[in-house]
Amino acid sequence: MKSYGLLLLATSASAFQTTTVSAVRSAPLQMAAASEAAADAAITPNAAIKVAANGMSLLKPIFAAEASLQAAVLGGLAKVDPDEVKAAIEFEKKANGVLIYTYGLSPFSSEALSILDKSGYPYKNIELGAEWFLLGGEESQTRVELGKAGDFGTSLPKIFVGGECIGGCAELVNLVEEGKLDETMKKAKVSKKGAASNKPNFLSMF
Repeated sequence: MKSYGLLLLATSASAFQTTTVSAVRSAPLQMAAASEAAADAAITPNAAIKVAANGMSLLKPIFAAEASLQAAVLGGLAKVDPDEVKAAIEFEKKANGVLIYTYGLSPFSSEALSILDKSGYPYKNIELGAEWFLLGGEESQTRVELGKAGDFGTSLPKIFVGGECIGGCAELVNLVEEGKLDETMKKAKVSKKGAASNKPNFLSMF
C-alpha cells in the first residue's frame, strides 16, 4: 500500500509540474499578443484622411502618367541616371528596417508619420520635396521608381518594412485597424525604440 501511495503521489507531482511549466511557457506568449493588440488599438488614425487616401487610389493612372512625363522632362534636363536613382533606393531599403518617402506638405505623409511616431518603431523619413509639382529632376525620377514597388501607384508616402513596400497611408491605416502592424514589424525583425535585446529564456530549458 505504501508503494502504491508513493506512486500516486509521484504521478500527481509530475502532472502538476508539467501543467505549471506549460502555463509558464504560454503566459508570456499570451501577454505579448495582448500587448501587441493594445499597442495597435492605442493608435487612432484620422478618419477623414483615411477616406481621402482610399479615394486617391482611383487616380493612380493619371498620377502615373503625370509622374512619367515630369521625370522625363526634368530628369532629362538634369541628366539624371535612372539606374543610380534605383540603386539609391535599394541602398536605403537595405539600410533601414522601416523607410518612408514623403512630401513635406502632404496631409497623407503627415498622417503616416504620425502613425509611425505613435507606433514606437524607428524609421527613416526621406522627404522628396514639399509636393509633387515642386520636385527636381532626381526627385521626379525617384518618384517614378518608387511607383514600381507594388501596385500602389506613384503617390506618396511610400513605406517599406524590411525592404518590402507595404503601400502608403491607406495601407498603413489598414494595418493599424486590423491589428496587424506589430505583426508586420515582427516578421521584418524590426524592434521598437528602446526595446531590450533578446536574452536566453531559461524557462525554455524545462
